[in-house]
Amino acid sequence: MSGMSISEWIDKREMSGFPAFSYREVCSSFPSLSVAVVSNELYRLGKQRRIQPVHKGFYIALPLRYRDRGVVPPYNYVDQLMCHLGKPYYISLLSAGVLHGAAHQRPQRLSVTTVAPRVSHSKSYNAHLTWCYRSEIPQELLCRTNSETGSIAYSNAELTAVDLVQYSQLIGGLSVAATVIEELLEKTDFRHWGERLAGRTTLPTLQRLGYILDVVLHAEEQALAVEELLSGSGKGELRYRPLATDTALDGASRNTRWKVLENKTISPDDL
Repeated sequence: MSGMSISEWIDKREMSGFPAFSYREVCSSFPSLSVAVVSNELYRLGKQRRIQPVHKGFYIALPLRYRDRGVVPPYNYVDQLMCHLGKPYYISLLSAGVLHGAAHQRPQRLSVTTVAPRVSHSKSYNAHLTWCYRSEIPQELLCRTNSETGSIAYSNAELTAVDLVQYSQLIGGLSVAATVIEELLEKTDFRHWGERLAGRTTLPTLQRLGYILDVVLHAEEQALAVEELLSGSGKGELRYRPLATDTALDGASRNTRWKVLENKTISPDDL
């Protein structure tokens, strides 16, 4: 690009509202520069905290307000990164809870759910992202909100609750899940979203969710909606499932309503 440096090119993109860019875009914009020159310049700008590498071959310009820390909040680039990777996604788990106003359990990393194959990552590039995988992304159960650089997709309150139970091992267990679900209750409507949720999760997950709503949180109306969903699943009589898959069943009592083996005590934090 005649008469313009890579640094100036980044400035221009940032002022135009496109602070994220790929290594290939730089090479394409500066065809007269060798691969070594481009790599060295991007490395230098990274050391100066002018840009931040957020994935192999993908960068975000660092606005002045973030340069002291050298880190841009991942909300500001996750949509562009996933577009670069060519993968559907949504912000999930505790991170989605925060977007719904459930701030009691604030995560240190941004949880992103996408599809296989798994995203390659290293501590050098993805220290602020954690990944979760589904066979497909349920677009009908997603919300969008604005970030500083565009918009981002995140799970609606009901899918967030389901994910917190189904992937509880990724967030610290079912007590953490129950804490966030309690904060989400003002927004969840499992009767309205039930049929669409049923096809996006497992019966054991719904059994555990119903148990948490009923026994732990005493949210009877919401629990009843999940119970109706289970009874209308068309998959026959429910089997007994352990409440926690990582805990022994010795001495576990049976909850007949949810067909759950109570092998763990769930204790949500006081809000």
